[in-house]
Amino acid sequence: QVQLVESGGGLVQAGGSLRLSCAASGGTFSRLTISWFRQAPEKEREFVAGISWSGYIRYTDSVKGRFTISRDNGKKTTFLLMDSLKSEDTAVYYCAANHGVGVVVERSTYEYWGQGTQVTVSS
Repeated sequence: QVQLVESGGGLVQAGGSLRLSCAASGGTFSRLTISWFRQAPEKEREFVAGISWSGYIRYTDSVKGRFTISRDNGKKTTFLLMDSLKSEDTAVYYCAANHGVGVVVERSTYEYWGQGTQVTVSS
């Protein structure tokens, strides 16, 4: 069983930056794919970025060039550095993990989820 805990959310002005962290416990972290999803009010939860156990990275188009995902296997932690934030980035951000499936956008392929962290970008 894998437990995921997100941190680092908060309130930031448009154009600012935040770094989210997703700390994992249980399981074999180095074999997990970790992805970030977000859910804005009255919208579906959507894929943001993911990094596989082999280091393959994928971003959704709206965050390319602004967000950077990385992982530290020694610390069992995944990071999402968010720069040039926009009001439309406001959402609850969740990290999710799967074993062996890879970086995919379908929520159903992720076995484990964190509780989420709120990101609010003021314009």
